Amino acid sequence: MESHSPILVGLAFATIVVALTAFGRRLPVPAPVLQVIAGLLVATIPGVAMPTLEPDLVFFVFLPPILWAAAFFTSLREFTANRRPIGLLAIGLVIATTVGVAFVARALFPGMPWAVAVALGAIVSPPDAVAAAAVVSRLPVPRRVIVILEGESLVNDASALVLYRSAVAAAVTGVFSLGESIVRFFLDAGVGILLGLAIGWVLVWALKRTKDELAEILLTLAGPYAAWILAEQIHVSAVLACVAGGLYLRQHYSVVVGPRSRVQSKAVWDLLVFVLNAMIFVLLGMQFTAMIKATTLAQLPALLAPGLIISLVCVVVRLVWVPVATWAPRLLSKEIARVEAVPRPKAVALVAWTSMRGIVSLATAFALPLTLADGSPFPYRQDLLYITMSVILFTLVVQGCTLAPIIRYFKFAAETHHQQEERFARIEALRRAADALEDAAREGWANDDDVSWLRAELQDRLESHRDPARASTRHALRARMRQAERRMLIRLRNEGAISDEVLRELEHELDLDAMRGDSVLAHPH
Repeated sequence: MESHSPILVGLAFATIVVALTAFGRRLPVPAPVLQVIAGLLVATIPGVAMPTLEPDLVFFVFLPPILWAAAFFTSLREFTANRRPIGLLAIGLVIATTVGVAFVARALFPGMPWAVAVALGAIVSPPDAVAAAAVVSRLPVPRRVIVILEGESLVNDASALVLYRSAVAAAVTGVFSLGESIVRFFLDAGVGILLGLAIGWVLVWALKRTKDELAEILLTLAGPYAAWILAEQIHVSAVLACVAGGLYLRQHYSVVVGPRSRVQSKAVWDLLVFVLNAMIFVLLGMQFTAMIKATTLAQLPALLAPGLIISLVCVVVRLVWVPVATWAPRLLSKEIARVEAVPRPKAVALVAWTSMRGIVSLATAFALPLTLADGSPFPYRQDLLYITMSVILFTLVVQGCTLAPIIRYFKFAAETHHQQEERFARIEALRRAADALEDAAREGWANDDDVSWLRAELQDRLESHRDPARASTRHALRARMRQAERRMLIRLRNEGAISDEVLRELEHELDLDAMRGDSVLAHPH
């Protein structure tokens, strides 16, 4: 049976992913929580070997593409506009949480060295990028809230890892320098960002010279791993290297690759991030089961109670910090109060409550050294593992499961700014296309009938954006026409008149046309 365990795990994982994809959105429980529960159940299957969670594997395999993709799909304009609240959360709150957890940990374990207590605080302080994006992005939440939460998750791992490494080094060697840690933070962050920008520049240079779609996709997949490996080699922030590289590539991607490459690349990246997210939470559940199996029922209360207390500390510190960090700058600076809109209390409360921990905290805890410099065991290592597990489970279940009811209760007003920007962009792009058409018509090489036909099509598309009812009618008519075309193509293929390759190529064109129509219909105003 043991020899079949990898097959069983693979089949179980595939079944879980399909089931959660099909039914997860119909349930009031967030998908990450369902995936953790699924991991708990998979680990109980007889004969399934429990995978060992290697920290290096987690940091290298899972984190680079997830951070890169999150940065790639982040609006640089919105990220920059919210850099102050993001910084206060990603740096200020990480430090505040680390300090609060360290003091409480020392109270719970009087013999715990301060360096170990600070290491624990650094482990559990950063909310996870995967958990935040997986839960919040699918809910009707104000756009600014999503930008702040995702921006925080992109940066907070870097500040937490610097604190963690400084604390672990102090615990192992018995030597700690605050000044050196501060300098190291800025050095790691600055060089990491520069390295990420350099990787992004190299990718853009290579993509400009590549004409093959698959090669272009492969280059984008290699980018985050190249940034991570090089950053780790020179001991700077690999997290910020991936974030900077993803942001840089996004700014140039639209002009260095073709339409087919962009469509295929998005599909590949969507699938990759989806699979990695699902694997992360399933692995979390399996690790919970492994740790429970390693203890007796009588030991669990004593092991889990400190984790519950530390979980409450993490939640309370954030509930206090977010309102203070939101309102204090407005009170201290008249310029901020004059320029920035008044924060909505419901949005502030939602940011304060959303702080699920995930795989990064667990991998960091597992990365704790086994021994000190003198060969003695690392103090309280097992307690730190159980506390980290408890914090992850508590925040995922309690906060994750209450987010949807809270958001429904808040009844956020529908935002139209994005739709207005999209409508403006569509109209301006069509106007520029019309100018280009007229320029080409004056050059004398274009057929007058073709110019007239395209001129009428452009005018028709412009009118559709001004008249939603007309756009809806046209969408229904075009959908019926595409269905007829597709049925005829399938019939020709079945009769042997055309090959499957011809069917796929023409069907792809119909699908792209359908996607464009669906996009226009979804945001007609």
